Amino acid sequence: MTDTTTRVSLSDKLVLPENSGRECLVVLYGGSIGKKYDLTPGVTTLGRDPLATIVLDADSVSRSHARIEVIAGESWVADLGSTNGTFVNDQPVERMQLRSGDLVKVGDVIFKFLAGQNVERAYHEEIYRMTIRDGLTSIANVRYLNEFLEREFARSRRHGRELAVILFDIDHFKRINDNLGHLTGDYVLREMARLVDSRVRRDELFARYGGEEFCLVLPETSSEGAVQYAEQVRRLIEEHRFLFDGTSVPVTVSLGVALFAPEMKSPIDIIRTADEALYRAKRGGRNRVEV
Repeated sequence: MTDTTTRVSLSDKLVLPENSGRECLVVLYGGSIGKKYDLTPGVTTLGRDPLATIVLDADSVSRSHARIEVIAGESWVADLGSTNGTFVNDQPVERMQLRSGDLVKVGDVIFKFLAGQNVERAYHEEIYRMTIRDGLTSIANVRYLNEFLEREFARSRRHGRELAVILFDIDHFKRINDNLGHLTGDYVLREMARLVDSRVRRDELFARYGGEEFCLVLPETSSEGAVQYAEQVRRLIEEHRFLFDGTSVPVTVSLGVALFAPEMKSPIDIIRTADEALYRAKRGGRNRVEV
């Protein structure tokens, strides 16, 4: 399994230039994670061309891909006829005004646009958020998952509370990347994460475990409740229409369910049990739930 944990060196990333402006782009995914580009009045170009203002060394980025225009207090992004397009909040754009917090996608590089009087504070908050959130999907990362699961596991051992973990991954995800491209694969991961996250309750946790593998932690949930939950997730994803760049992408997932047992010594045991159930689901034909 590929480790896609977002890692940020705070000592390196929090050094701010003296001429920080009121608008900036922060790299969330696909580049130097946490790097901040201040936007000055006028035009900032993005692309693989060494003469671009922001040079992005990625095959998915065109030589002259996009530009940011900061004019009269407004900021606009414009695509420059790139091969893979420019997206704002997952929607393709030709030219669009930006609002603080917008996600700008250039090839497979994702930026967050920040603007306003408190842009430096927003930048520091974003850096903190990136230490606990996955850059691509915006759900919890494996670091925060481990912390959350350790707390809930300890509570279950101490108070005898029920605890369920659901581990699942996307069926034949490599085929999606190989046949439709990594941009489509990234879209599927983000859209699926958005879909599942919309039904997660406040006391539960949904996290990206690594690559195309995800984890749900469900405190005080019985075996029957966890299986029903997993089946709802399976059906939700199977019935959703994933549409990227005019192409419909069929997506299903296999899920493994594990329950806390008193003989378990650490959170690794419940994750391992869920992982074994997940592999039974995959060996059993995929697009199914196993316990």
